[in-house]
Amino acid sequence: MTSLHALDVRNNNFSGAIPSSLSIISSSLSLASLGNNSNLAVFHLVDNRNHLEVNTEEPPWSPSFQLKIFGLSNCMLNKGANGVIPSFLKEQHDLTTVQLSHNVMRGKFPNWLLVNNVNLAHFDLAGNNLSGAFNLTSKLNLVSMKWFDVSTNVIEGELPSWIGSVLPNLTYLDLSNNLLEGKIPPSMGYIKLLESLDLSNNNFSGEIPKTLAKNCTSLSTLKLSSNNLEGQMLPRYTNLGRLEVLYLDSNRFTGDISSSLLNSSMLMVLDLSNNFLSGTLPNWIGELDFLYGLMLSSNFLRGPLSFDYISTLGRLDLSSNNLGPNIPSYANVMRMKYLHLANDSLAGHFPEFLFGASSIITLDLRYNALSGEIPRWIGSLLDLKVLLLQGNNFEGSIPPDICQLKYLSMLDLSNNNLFGKIPSCLKDLTFGEFGKELLWSLIKRKCLVEYWELHDYKVQFNFTYCYNDDDVDVIISILEEVSFRTKRRLESYKGNILKLMSGMDLSQNNLTGFIPLELGYLYELLALNLSHNHLMGPIPETFSYLKNVESLDLSYNNLTGHIPPQLIELYTLSDFSVANNNLSGKTPDLKNQFGTFSEASYEGNPLLCGPPLKSCDGSNPKPSFNHTMEDDSWTKAFLWSFVGSYVVAFFGMVLFLYINSHYWYVLFELVCKLVPSFPRF
Repeated sequence: MTSLHALDVRNNNFSGAIPSSLSIISSSLSLASLGNNSNLAVFHLVDNRNHLEVNTEEPPWSPSFQLKIFGLSNCMLNKGANGVIPSFLKEQHDLTTVQLSHNVMRGKFPNWLLVNNVNLAHFDLAGNNLSGAFNLTSKLNLVSMKWFDVSTNVIEGELPSWIGSVLPNLTYLDLSNNLLEGKIPPSMGYIKLLESLDLSNNNFSGEIPKTLAKNCTSLSTLKLSSNNLEGQMLPRYTNLGRLEVLYLDSNRFTGDISSSLLNSSMLMVLDLSNNFLSGTLPNWIGELDFLYGLMLSSNFLRGPLSFDYISTLGRLDLSSNNLGPNIPSYANVMRMKYLHLANDSLAGHFPEFLFGASSIITLDLRYNALSGEIPRWIGSLLDLKVLLLQGNNFEGSIPPDICQLKYLSMLDLSNNNLFGKIPSCLKDLTFGEFGKELLWSLIKRKCLVEYWELHDYKVQFNFTYCYNDDDVDVIISILEEVSFRTKRRLESYKGNILKLMSGMDLSQNNLTGFIPLELGYLYELLALNLSHNHLMGPIPETFSYLKNVESLDLSYNNLTGHIPPQLIELYTLSDFSVANNNLSGKTPDLKNQFGTFSEASYEGNPLLCGPPLKSCDGSNPKPSFNHTMEDDSWTKAFLWSFVGSYVVAFFGMVLFLYINSHYWYVLFELVCKLVPSFPRF
């Protein structure tokens, strides 16, 4: 195919035998076979689902073509050559697009690729293992570059202070998830057409440059999360009028929430969590008419808690501040889906403003001082999937109205003062998937299409991000994160993992009565904790139906009877405890997962026997240990030391009595009294 101009084999699932006439594509691909195609201008193999092995180095070859577009992603690139960057690219000087993402490439960042191809417009090396630093010379001027993505590598060092003048016309810049440090160069403010900037998950320090906040008026997405930035969260006179998404979380910002945000009237998502912000929640947040997600957790914000701004929000996270003790009696939560008010020093009864909040999906009120009963109207929160009330002072019984929450997947009522029986109707809860399938797995969504035309062939690329109301809902769904204790540790779940998680924790209450047999019908349950209560009776045999359970804790109760041997059929169980009950009989056979549980899983049950406890025939298993020469030496030394001490003590006593005749006489009289037949002289 010597006249071939463009080869596009993206979005396929190649497998099986490939005809020899098309041997360029098989389970492995060598670009050397294209060396003689002098007219080749486009090579596009991206989004390959089988991670095709691609070799660009063997056999040695020299290209007769000058590519315009080179796309090769999601491949095993040069596996036998330690994932080196294709060396033939050093002979390419007309490239406008390079897409080499997610190819497990290694080596130094290829600055030469930018120097040799000054007309580059699309540059994507994300998701590799490239190291080194950006050594862009100040004389370089890539005026055609619009898209620059080298995220998720191990690039280190400081950014060149002149990076803004080298890349003056960028619309998209992503340097996230690297090892970059130092200050953000003020020359970033020269990139006036920039629409999306992501510098998150690096080690940048200092303040946000004033030039960036004032001059980059086209910015719609700004992500600076997980750095060491400090000072005011935004400089004064910030002029980001088109800003829609702002992530400044996990930094060291101080002071109040900046009123400069009022200049960003299009803002939809604001994340300032995990900083050192102080002051009160400003009422002017309510003037941001499009704000849908507000995350302010883990700061030093103080009350009083006000919800004057809440009507537009779909996600609100104010956890780990000092906003209590009072709770507003009314708030417009008709759009609210995810509400987090954990560890906020709140007091009083269950928040009344939630009555009728039928759109709520996550409700997190953990670690406050809330008291009274859980209201029966909680059953009206029909979309509720996550209910977290751990660490409060709730009392009364568990309302059976909770059983109306058909979509509930995570229920945590632990560490309260609840009493009474466990409702058998809990079997009606699905404890299934967290929600409907997400349409996108990434926060970002590309929607502006550009076409590159080479002869009669068009290559389509997606460039910038755009959002509408549905997109923001998806963003918030992906951002949602929930903590839940399972396997005796607190785990954090988000994204697709959160969607798959299910669990019920009723531990550390005053619950009584038998464990309902019906709990065994919660087939999708992954974690069940009923420990530290006053439950009695046997362990239900129906628990053998919990085929997906990974953590089962029934410890510190008054359970009696034997442990159902059918539990050995729980093949996914990795954490199990029935310690400190009144169980009796033989422990389950050491089969499947039960072969991994130690004595700690059964301790505190004196009438239990069998491995790993004492034998059921009354004999204790002999302890096994490794006998070594070192053990023999220690034993001999101990025996000789004991014998020597005994001999010295004996002769010392004899000598003492010999010297002092009075004590000798006293000893003689004592022996005579104790032994009447002892002869006297």
